[in-house]
Amino acid sequence: MAETTSKPSPTTEENTNKSRSRDRGLSSVQVMFAVILTVGLMLALNFSSRIQADRDLQRIHEQVVQEIDFLENQQTDLIQELNYVKSDAYVETWARDEGKMVKEGEVLVLPQSIEGANDVPSQPIIMAEFETKPPEPENWQLWWALFFDSPAPDF
Repeated sequence: MAETTSKPSPTTEENTNKSRSRDRGLSSVQVMFAVILTVGLMLALNFSSRIQADRDLQRIHEQVVQEIDFLENQQTDLIQELNYVKSDAYVETWARDEGKMVKEGEVLVLPQSIEGANDVPSQPIIMAEFETKPPEPENWQLWWALFFDSPAPDF
């Protein structure tokens, strides 16, 4: 018997293995597409975060501008009030209203109630005595506070 050596023909199994190996590897076009897609997504995310930061800055800017306007108006009002208080007109108004003072030639009239006009009998006003300054501590209380850094005990 004579043996013939012939090349084995590629089988369908080998063909499917070759097509699978081509499918498994990424082509340069696919790699470039993936890189471009990744860079585009990164740029889009960066751009959206910048837009959000700009909105926040605009909101903060508007708040600061409103606060500046309010403070400028308040400053203007305070300057006007200060100028009025420094004027002679304010001093005269205060002297007449609260100081109960009069100009030369004027008479101060203080209205008083008539006793017979009120049906309710008025009770005498009782004035209470009070101190206008706090009581001074005794010497031993001062020394106690200096030595022990605490208030003196109540004995």
